[in-house]
Amino acid sequence: MEDLLRPIYQERASHRNTLGILMVEKKINNSAITDTFDIILLVIGKEIPDSVFMKHYMSKEQKAALYIVDEKQLNEWLLLGSNRKVIDWVLNGKVLFDRNEYVQQLRNRMMEFPQETRQLKMGLEFAKLIRRYTDGKVFFESNQLLDAYNHVIHALHHLARLAVIEQGFYPEVTVWNQIKQIDGQIYKLYEELVGSEEPLEKRLELLFLASEFLIHSRILSGSAHLRKILKQKDEPWSISEIAQHPELKPYSVDLVIMLEYLVEKNILSVEKVATKSPHIFHRYYQLKDKE
Repeated sequence: MEDLLRPIYQERASHRNTLGILMVEKKINNSAITDTFDIILLVIGKEIPDSVFMKHYMSKEQKAALYIVDEKQLNEWLLLGSNRKVIDWVLNGKVLFDRNEYVQQLRNRMMEFPQETRQLKMGLEFAKLIRRYTDGKVFFESNQLLDAYNHVIHALHHLARLAVIEQGFYPEVTVWNQIKQIDGQIYKLYEELVGSEEPLEKRLELLFLASEFLIHSRILSGSAHLRKILKQKDEPWSISEIAQHPELKPYSVDLVIMLEYLVEKNILSVEKVATKSPHIFHRYYQLKDKE
């Protein structure tokens, strides 16, 4: 089918705003990578009117999908991890067109994984981990075991992604294959949760105990990005100042739960700031240790 698609990607390659074109073929053992399509064509461009544009094609029994993605949208996906298949496509796809080595340079940046980008991604995963772990514990304590199980599975996934990033790698779609090589302790927890014959309540109880230690051991790495921002001034921060800081906006709805966790673990202190009412105070946040 690649021959049939050649005129399509050659036409895209002739556009001045096309930076690179990659092709991804369906894997026999993992068709989810391509959403069950036989071939994916990923066209990366700049200044594209629609941040993502798609077309679907078919020939006899085969089907193909064309994605035209603006580089700003692509970089957002890579940073936030919000479209994990694209990471696989960029790293492992066959390069059909590469203007001024754009794709090669993009891959090099991903492989080098600069410390600044890594810190932010660890912070985002840590915030999501705290959200899922906290919500799961609430469900567990109220005996909503299936909801607790759902949140714990997601919490383990974020813990696994955090561990992968700590080692300097981008988390891939098959993150459990990565974590099996990187952190056997997390992998064993996952296996015990999904494969153990113990009653669900017992499995969850044991997992919450083990997870508490693993999460606590990653407080400093997981909060490094946030702490670096909070060090920018000596005075306490209001929640509005924190939430509106441009480098913290990616945390979105998970920011508050992360702040409260860090207060609970004595990483942050809560400062009372007077309001017009003598009995009500603003709640401000400050790092306890600024070293």
